[in-house]
Order: sequence, then C-alpha cells, then structure tokens
Amino acid sequence: MNRTELMEIIRNSESSGVEFKRDDVRPQSLAKEVASLANLEGGYILLGVEKDGTVTGLTRPDIEEWVMNICSNNIQPAIIPYFEIVVCEGDKKIGVITIPEDSPDKPYKALRGSQWVTFVRIGSTSREATREQEQRLYQASGVLRCDIKPVPGSSLDDLDINRLINYFRDIRRQQCPEHPEKQETKQLEQKVTEQWETLLINTEIMVESRGKAIPTVGGILLFGENPNHYLPQAGISAVTYTGAEKNYEAVERETIRGPIVARLAGEEDIVDTGLVERAIEFVRRNTGSRAHLVQGRRIDKPDYPEEVIRETIVNAIAHRDYTISGTDIELSIYRDRLEVISPGRLPNTVTIERMKAGCRVSRNELIKEVLRDYHYVEATGLGVPRKIIAGMLEHNGTEPDLIEDEYSFTVRLWREKSGKG
Repeated sequence: MNRTELMEIIRNSESSGVEFKRDDVRPQSLAKEVASLANLEGGYILLGVEKDGTVTGLTRPDIEEWVMNICSNNIQPAIIPYFEIVVCEGDKKIGVITIPEDSPDKPYKALRGSQWVTFVRIGSTSREATREQEQRLYQASGVLRCDIKPVPGSSLDDLDINRLINYFRDIRRQQCPEHPEKQETKQLEQKVTEQWETLLINTEIMVESRGKAIPTVGGILLFGENPNHYLPQAGISAVTYTGAEKNYEAVERETIRGPIVARLAGEEDIVDTGLVERAIEFVRRNTGSRAHLVQGRRIDKPDYPEEVIRETIVNAIAHRDYTISGTDIELSIYRDRLEVISPGRLPNTVTIERMKAGCRVSRNELIKEVLRDYHYVEATGLGVPRKIIAGMLEHNGTEPDLIEDEYSFTVRLWREKSGKG
C-alpha cells in the first residue's frame, strides 16, 4: 500500500472493513478487531491512527513481531496477516495490518479474559456474535451443514410418505418399505416404521438423536407435510408489481408454501406439485410474451425463458442460508425485470466471478443431491453460466445481474435489452 492509498483510507474514516487503533492498544482488544474482520470480508487495521483520523504514528520498536504474536496467540485458529509500515505526513509511520478477504477457517475466535469468543463486524464496530451468527460462520466454512441438523419436535409423521415412496421407488429406483399406515396390524406398522427410519437415517433425511429418529432440516424442507410448521423460512414470497419499483399496487401476491419436490407418477407426470413448480406457475401467470417475425413467421416469445426461471428458483432454494429464520426467498416481478432474492451470502469462498466460471460449492448438500436426483439441477453444477447467463444472452442479449449483499444474494433478469440500467 502506498502513501496516497493509505491517506485516502484514513480520509474515508472507519467502516466495516477499516479500524483505527493506537499502537498501545491492549493485545486482546487488537485480537478482537482482527478476528471480527476475518469473520466478515477482511480489511485493514491501521496502527498509529486515532479514532478521529489523526495520525499519531507508531511508538513500538518491535511492532511487527508484537502484531504477529497477538495473531498467533490470541486468535483461534491463528491468523497470519500481511503487515507493512507506511511513512506518511511528517515522517510519521503507520502500521497496516491487512486481513485477507477469503479467510477459510471461520469462525475466528479472540481471547477475552480466559475464554475464546467469536466476534463479528457490524458497521464500524466489533461485537460478540449471536448463536445464529456463529452458526452461519461455521456453515460458511463448511464445518456445519444446516440441512442435516435435526428439527426438534418432529417425527416420521411429519414427512410425506407418499413423496418418499415416489422418491426411492421411482426416482432412485431402489426398494423401500411400504406405507406404515396401510399395514394390517400395529405390529407390522411398527416394523415398517422402523424400516423407514433406518432408511431415512442412512440417507440423512432423518438423524438419530437421543435414541429417537428425527427428521433433518433438509428432510422437512424436501418431503415435509407442512415444512413451515417447523421452519417458518421454508417458502417463497412472490409479488408482481405494476411498475419498476416496489409499491402497494401489486397485481398479485402469493406466499408459496409446501415441500420442495413434487410427487410424480413414475418419473415425469406430476401428481402433486412442489415449491419449484408453484413458483414457476406464479411466473407464468404474471409474465407475458411478445410476437416476433422469424423468416416471415410470427413466433410468440416469452418475457423470460422458462428454463432460466426454473434454474434461478432452484438455485435459490438449494443454496439459500436456512439458518436465517423468518425470511422467505423473495420472487419479485416488475415491469422491466424479474428478481429472486435468496437469504444469506454466497457459501464458503464462492464469489460472483467464481460462480460465473462454474465454481461448485454447495451450502446444503442433501438438498442439492435430492434436487439432482429429480433432475431439477444438472449433474455438472454449471447452472449459472450454462443456463442462467447463457440462456438470457441467447434469449434477448441481456446478461443477468448477480448481486451479493451483506445478508442476501440476488439474481436479476431483464425483460429486454433496453430495460437494463
């Protein structure tokens, strides 16, 4: 970092990625800031700068060794940041600690007293993480899989046995138990129930907890009779607006609920729709088509290709962060565009550019694999570049906007080329 870049950072004051500190800061206080920045998106800690941006300079002769010892001894797992000294106004020196953007071992904990505590960055302050925030950090690093966590209070009765039979018998083409409630005696019913629980535990749709078989988050989302009874965030909030912005004059609003997957007759004919089909049907009802002449023939062209819509919705369902409770996926149709907002940042070390290149990282492995069994997603995992981006470019020459915010990821599809921007 050169002097000009450094002074520009100081002029912009502290932020979610920049912290000012004197170099006589207590080791545990510095460790707290380093850990919180590593748990977000990295950033800079400037040593020798007051909170108001006044440069006081460094006073420690052994500053680099001191910083490295703190990052090694007061942070777990240890961090090795990049450290440099930049000379600025009046020959004063500033120590610049650079925490990388893609720190892979989240959550990072800092020593507070005798305890290791997870800190997160919120604005220009560092705070102790809530349980939910810490879970999301574990999930981001791939240590914790939310979709195979047990759903307390649920049981086999909360799963749709008919959908499960359809999945194992017709989709996976493997033997599976019969319907428990159709057995002649209670003894047979109990035996079939135990067979189902064994099968579902082995396939992560259920998990054994304290001697009981309990459905997992993924199991409830995929095959639950009423997923929202246990998981309020398991749905899609769909709205069609009259104009290009959100307003109260909605053409249609629907809260789409139910299990993710459909129940089929065989492998193709839908007997009972799932979340994916209901969302696609909402888009069908609320978008139109335009007539085009192709070699003298009139061809009706839909506003958006259905394959692109399907892939966008499936991606949101498969990869959203289900640790964020009380927030549905948002499906919004505007006059000039369609947006799908999925709660949660991109998983693990995925970036927009890596996604465009076909990076294959999944937050919810069970959900993704079951959707792949149903052919909702392709085996290559290249749905974003091959279907969403390529599909829209071929359809109307527009490239979808992929936008990551602090708590969400948005896919924006444009109705026509002139509408973008």
